[in-house]
Amino acid sequence: MELTEILVIASIAAAIWFWLDSLKAREAGILAAQKACAEEGLQFLDETVVGRSLRPARNDAGHFRLRRVYSFEFSDTGDNRCSGSVTLLGSHVEFLHVRPQLYVVPKAPEKHETIH
Repeated sequence: MELTEILVIASIAAAIWFWLDSLKAREAGILAAQKACAEEGLQFLDETVVGRSLRPARNDAGHFRLRRVYSFEFSDTGDNRCSGSVTLLGSHVEFLHVRPQLYVVPKAPEKHETIH
């Protein structure tokens, strides 16, 4: 085998590994987002996550992993869309952000109050 054939085979193997690893990480991100939304009583919209960034990183043991950040949308009322994100190191969840943007507006006192 020539060097170019070896490089082509290695490149194809690396691409297949990356694709399978990405599918595994994406599935872990979906499950984490679904679980977080269920625990918070939120609706997980579109049933999927979207990749936002991909960077090399090292885990606690010093091994090379890929850090992926996925975003997703959820709803707290069913009438709106809020954004959340899940960060994975390899296929393990590092951070999960679900910040419902609920604003409580205090009720104004009524003008017709009577004082006894």
